Amino acid sequence: MIKRAFDIVASAIGLLLLAPVIALLAWQIRKKLGSPVLFRQTRPGLHGQPFQMVKFRTMRDAIGPDGQPLPDSERMTPFGSFLRSASLDELPELWNVLKGDMSLVGPRPLLMEYLPLYSPEQARRHEVRPGVTGWAQINGRNALSWEEKFRLDVWYVDNQSFWLDLKILALTVKKVFVREGISAAGEVTAAKFTGSGDKGV
Repeated sequence: MIKRAFDIVASAIGLLLLAPVIALLAWQIRKKLGSPVLFRQTRPGLHGQPFQMVKFRTMRDAIGPDGQPLPDSERMTPFGSFLRSASLDELPELWNVLKGDMSLVGPRPLLMEYLPLYSPEQARRHEVRPGVTGWAQINGRNALSWEEKFRLDVWYVDNQSFWLDLKILALTVKKVFVREGISAAGEVTAAKFTGSGDKGV
């Protein structure tokens, strides 16, 4: 109850205080990347239940000769890279936190298509609400392997506390300024998860 109350108060205050920044970013995104300004995607939430996550878009629309979107590396722009490196694309997720789809702190919501690929232990990351930031994010983010991320996510599930959340939020601010672990080696963001070779992880 304390965690949810904190999420509501902090996200509401954040949305109010950051409204001018959010409006400015929305205008710049519309100008540089076009519309829609927001990127919406169905992600698994608490207990794997789907919800619509909202973020600022960071990639331009670009279609190849086959009619399919070009790879992320060809659609990403310097402005989009800046938004991601500064985590500014995550600001609209405060609305998801206010609604109760997400928490400020928790395992990051990934893709729905990953759900059947998790081992039983990895799937435990869905025992809590997904977060805007989390234990894995302050310990390497996209520079970690999938197995390392999931191990850190499950560690958070087993050790979560209000004080741990405050520590993660404080370290997240530091990570944003340092801009570490934004992408995996050789990737614009992170390579897709295709399943763990060890289902007992």
